[in-house]
Amino acid sequence: MIMAFDRLEFAVAFQEFLNHLNAEAGGGVTRTSPLGERVQDFLGVGLGTMDPVVEQFGEHLTIDVDHAAAVLNERHGGERIGVFGPHREHVGSFLDLLLGSMFRFEPGPVSQVRKPVGPDTERRVIAFGISLLRIGGVPLAVLQQTANARFGREEYRLEVLSPDPAVADGYLRELREVMAAESVFRGQVLTFHRDDFNSFSGGAPLTFLPRPAVTDREVILPDGELERIVGHVVGIGSGAERLRTAGQHLKRGILLYGPPGTGKTHVVRHLLSVTPGTTAVLLSGRTLQYISVATRLARANQPAIIVLEDCDLIAEHRGGDTNAALFETLEALDGIDGDADIAFVMTTNRPDLLERALVERPGRVDLAVKIDKPDATARLRLLRLYGNGLGFSDDALHRAAGRTEGATASFAKELVRRAVLRAAGPVTDGDLDAALTDLLSDTELFTRTLLGHDPQASGKG
Repeated sequence: MIMAFDRLEFAVAFQEFLNHLNAEAGGGVTRTSPLGERVQDFLGVGLGTMDPVVEQFGEHLTIDVDHAAAVLNERHGGERIGVFGPHREHVGSFLDLLLGSMFRFEPGPVSQVRKPVGPDTERRVIAFGISLLRIGGVPLAVLQQTANARFGREEYRLEVLSPDPAVADGYLRELREVMAAESVFRGQVLTFHRDDFNSFSGGAPLTFLPRPAVTDREVILPDGELERIVGHVVGIGSGAERLRTAGQHLKRGILLYGPPGTGKTHVVRHLLSVTPGTTAVLLSGRTLQYISVATRLARANQPAIIVLEDCDLIAEHRGGDTNAALFETLEALDGIDGDADIAFVMTTNRPDLLERALVERPGRVDLAVKIDKPDATARLRLLRLYGNGLGFSDDALHRAAGRTEGATASFAKELVRRAVLRAAGPVTDGDLDAALTDLLSDTELFTRTLLGHDPQASGKG
């Protein structure tokens, strides 16, 4: 991280140095570059008579900004040109490109980079280019530059030049309207990733995830429990207009808590499966720091679900007290209006660590559901689920369910996997019995603990 920070400082200092050389090279006299002449001819006024209107966007909005700019370019009959010349990435502003005396930039090809727009799809976006267009007969020139921490740019940047500042402002308003109406994020499942640069720069690069496919038959909970969870997350959204008319809030929070390995994440995956078209933002571990970005994305792309997995670990990645870190997270959630169709789903293995923060912020969570270890009936259902199609007899499954008191869904899944691994050919009841005996042996005590098995349970017999 220190090395990355030093690089950013160097990039900023080097850019300032080049700007200084740029001014010194002509004895302080600015000269219009060939690129500047092209833009000046289009705008019809001297470049020195205009101040650019600058707008910066979070790196995660690169795709939406580029798409909206392309829509406006087509809508207003614009054209695009690139920038040819050395060290263009280090030039500080649009006017420096056009008026600089050291580097004589010329029109050239538009630079592009590929960015993901879905789990398996990408498209090109402008990394460095200029759009020339007219709105209501008034000319504008728009410089687009992608974020690049190596050159000291942490955000996607637009600079708009126009003889009429009001038209430049109108362009940016229209751009934001298109971004809101046609966001590539709407209906997607999203999370964040980190790298050496954005770990300190404040960037929040997004990753698109495939939407899970988990049916209700694959979620083993006590009767009525899954329906209660789905009804709270999905049902409230389906009655959105009726609730708004009645003056009731739509924003809701649900806490899934219980021992490790009991299926809380599996329940979340099911919720994502039954909400196609709903925007979902998943945060866990270090990405919990992006809660503010996630809430803004959700607000702009409703209906939405924000998932905070293992939210008791927030403090571990914030370097502070759990309650203080959770208070900060809850404050971010408070920034969303009550009539926003957004569900917050939090999971934790340690509800005791969250209780104080949640009690002192009443109403943030309006449903708490314990996902407990399965009883004998549920263990049998789990073994039938994971052993489906493998040919185990009902007697063998009943025996295994009876021997696995204190086991979790993760334990049942691993048991079936080990039975398959033991089999030289088609898996048999004997393979299931032997795999269970191995898992219940003293040598597998730590393995059982990792799978969420209760070490106090006898598990033998």
